[in-house]
Amino acid sequence: MHSTVHLLQSTDFPKVRRLRLDTVQVNLGYLCNQSCNHCHVNAGPNRKELMDEANIDGLITLMNQGWVKTLDLTGGAPEMNPHFRKLVVAARKAGVRVIDRCNLTILEEPGYEYLAEFLAEQGVEVSASLPCYLEDNVDKQRGKGVFDSSIRGLQRLNQLGYAQKAQLPLNLVFNPQGPSLPPPQEALEADYKQVLFEKFGIQFNSLLTITNMPIARFGSTLISKGTFNTYMEVLKGAYKAENLPSVMCRGLVSIDYTGALYDCDFNQQLGWPIRDSQGRAMHLKDLSEHALDDIEVTVGDHCYACTAGQGSSCGGALAA
Repeated sequence: MHSTVHLLQSTDFPKVRRLRLDTVQVNLGYLCNQSCNHCHVNAGPNRKELMDEANIDGLITLMNQGWVKTLDLTGGAPEMNPHFRKLVVAARKAGVRVIDRCNLTILEEPGYEYLAEFLAEQGVEVSASLPCYLEDNVDKQRGKGVFDSSIRGLQRLNQLGYAQKAQLPLNLVFNPQGPSLPPPQEALEADYKQVLFEKFGIQFNSLLTITNMPIARFGSTLISKGTFNTYMEVLKGAYKAENLPSVMCRGLVSIDYTGALYDCDFNQQLGWPIRDSQGRAMHLKDLSEHALDDIEVTVGDHCYACTAGQGSSCGGALAA
């Protein structure tokens, strides 16, 4: 696989200063029941990396400090970490909002039949991946049968009250299939809602459009096809300074399965950790509400993906 790290380090992207830290995003491991073309963590069924119980306990201690507002769980398939339920229960008990970034097909995997009911019982917010409302496009990107399984997963979540009850938000996540920016989020959301309801009776709260990052599996594909530089020109050409104040790294810290700290999930995959004033890579055990106050965000050329067009974050577009 081609690395894009050396192509992104030299950058003229503006400096980013942090605001108050309130969101902890945790990658619980790279094990996944799917292998998607756009996946920026190269997750898949053969990956062995999983956060251990010691670091899970460290996260629970962090949740109990009272300053964390949101715990955002990602992977791989975060639910495949054997300590997933322990962490979710503890975080919800501490009053922390929990987001599960769910690929939907995990709900039908043997051994995970309990999962949908568990998420509903705990009041976990679900951000579910569905890159299109058309079967052929989804199966092309994610594998044959993924669309049908995803539809069944969404219907099951609806039956449990997701998108019906205020305490059970259900959001869908869209990634473009190729080297282009996502279409306008609001218009695409309207299309998703119409098609999914008319064809399958499915309801959801919001659609989150996320720009593909020129890193890991997607970045390697760009290099293989000779389109890396062209895609970077698209991102830089669509840069909007008004998106800069809303980029997610200003109030978020990303933690990998070893407990190492990063400014975002994308820097995590590039191997660019947060470093303290002595240049030491920081760890979960170093984290507190104000531990990162005076530390500048590490930026690279990939950051243009977050500020291009309508902007992009794990919470969707930054601008209407």
